[in-house]
Amino acid sequence: MSIPDSSVVKAFLLELQNNICNGLEALDGAASFKEDSWKREEGGGGQSRVLTAGKVFEQAGVNFSHVMGASMPASATAHRPELAGRNFEAMGVSLVIHPNNPHIPTTHANVRFFIAHKEGADPIWWFGGGFDLTPYYPYMEDVVEWHQSAKSLCEPFGEQAYPKYKKWCDDYFWLPHRNETRGVGGLFFDDLNKEGFDKSFAFMQAVGNGFLPAYGPIVERRKETEFGEHQRQFQLYRRGRYVEFNLVYDRGTLFGLQTGGRTESILMSMPPLVRWEYAYTPEAGSPESLLYSDFLKPRDWLNL
Repeated sequence: MSIPDSSVVKAFLLELQNNICNGLEALDGAASFKEDSWKREEGGGGQSRVLTAGKVFEQAGVNFSHVMGASMPASATAHRPELAGRNFEAMGVSLVIHPNNPHIPTTHANVRFFIAHKEGADPIWWFGGGFDLTPYYPYMEDVVEWHQSAKSLCEPFGEQAYPKYKKWCDDYFWLPHRNETRGVGGLFFDDLNKEGFDKSFAFMQAVGNGFLPAYGPIVERRKETEFGEHQRQFQLYRRGRYVEFNLVYDRGTLFGLQTGGRTESILMSMPPLVRWEYAYTPEAGSPESLLYSDFLKPRDWLNL
């Protein structure tokens, strides 16, 4: 089995952050990212890059972090009790994009690497990550293309990779109190190490590098679509689901807060504007009702 090398992972993540930021700036065509570097008292730090008030993107954040500490937080040891008593090193790139136009989906992606050490014992390490899509006014063409991109990047890693990580994404981004998925899914993986460091790292790279080619064409196709105040208000209402999931269920948010990470960077995923409405029900037969009836449940998008 190949030996884990955190330095080569870090180099890839920094390059990935640059590539994604450059690609998003090109898609927006007007705004640019501002970088905010930060340090963490317990060890490590990162660089947060945020684009605001763009022509296409209302807010886009692409964060790199590399933190270390003497012990893992409760959110990690509850999931992996063998980590108790080990020091750790965690690094990753995480991004969330909130577009202006309700016809462009919100999206999230992240790739990450963890390694935990203990004197006299082998290190415990794994990769995780994925990407998912959250439309407001979904187009079947976009959803199918998104999942085809996900399937294509998985193919070199075996025929079971896409269905396994697609289902994991559906299960993870489920809001039980709403009885609906957060969006139309994508890929989600965690605890990836059984194939050895090189192959596991290669899959993480494929997911990170595959995000922008999957999302960019959707943005280009929908960014000139006309919309009005009614569509904008529905977008703001549905953004509330994003807030609910990230603050109640997301393990990454919990990990960041429990490890003393930078709060501004952790909560960068929150939309700049959002609203809630008591007992909202979409009008029967409306485009809004189509989101609920046809898209907010797990489906085999490639074999409809």
